[in-house]
Amino acid sequence: MKKLIFRWETALLAMLLAELAIFGLINPRFLNPANLIYGTSDFVQIGIVALPLTLVIIAGGIDVSFASAIGLAAIVFGVATFYAVPLPLSILLALATGALCGLFNATVIHLSKIQPLVVTLGSLYLFQGTATVASGLVGAGGYEGIGNFPEAFNGFGYAQLFGLPATLVVFLGLAFVLVVLLHFTRFGRVVFLVGQSESAARFAGIPVATVQTITYVVTGLCAAIAGLVMSAYFGSARVDLGAATLLPAVTAAVLGGASIYGGQGSILGTLIATFVIGYLQQGLQASGVSSQISSALSGGLLVIAVALRHGSALLADFVAVARQQKGRAAITSGGERK
Repeated sequence: MKKLIFRWETALLAMLLAELAIFGLINPRFLNPANLIYGTSDFVQIGIVALPLTLVIIAGGIDVSFASAIGLAAIVFGVATFYAVPLPLSILLALATGALCGLFNATVIHLSKIQPLVVTLGSLYLFQGTATVASGLVGAGGYEGIGNFPEAFNGFGYAQLFGLPATLVVFLGLAFVLVVLLHFTRFGRVVFLVGQSESAARFAGIPVATVQTITYVVTGLCAAIAGLVMSAYFGSARVDLGAATLLPAVTAAVLGGASIYGGQGSILGTLIATFVIGYLQQGLQASGVSSQISSALSGGLLVIAVALRHGSALLADFVAVARQQKGRAAITSGGERK
């Protein structure tokens, strides 16, 4: 029971509930169940890329190019539909584009031995430029959108599954798959081992490059899913679709418990952190706070939350050491009585 209470995910859940309560007191309409449920459509794309990004960070890497991979996958889908490619094949082309973006990042990182942040920062602009050129193939210059998608695809952006927005179901389904993958499979254990020490993992016979490549490919694939979800929701594919997801997604992964040094993280924590970030923005807007002040307050609160995360880890280490010393003292005093 104590382990459950002192887990970071429990603290995040308490933070989310407190956040909802505070904004509910300020504006009672904020707590309308329909508003809470359907408001998720405005921020689930952040979680869709933050979840796999957690895998990358745990394995000792980082990827900031997903923001442009979202737009590139969306543009590939838009160009394909413009040329009357069947809808299923257009979706597959977009997903393949995202996966190839991840594979490209992993390949360059492992062949060049350059820091992942530098490589993926370069990829961020490379994918963005590629998407801009590709959009020009159908006359959509600059950041103009490509629309006129099949009705079945547009309808998905506002469809319902099991009484919930389809986009939210996609997010929760992806979270479930990644929770199982990371926390209940051998691959997940290997991801943690690689992030804790690449050299030790190599000595143990673990294919470090393969494991890290898989995490990058999964992130690229999920970026494509986010691009498709956003294209359906907005009714158009644009180069800048993922521009606003970069910092919130990285923040969600770190706030959720992923250590930038690798070896630590939680899909469940990132899941809850996504709702904390999403409802924080919506709550501030519902309270009449301007977007500029809202961004500043959000950033400040998130910095405090991340500081508390690291502070709680230090406190846990301190308590563990104190208990260990107390135990040794008890053993010593017991020996002296004899």
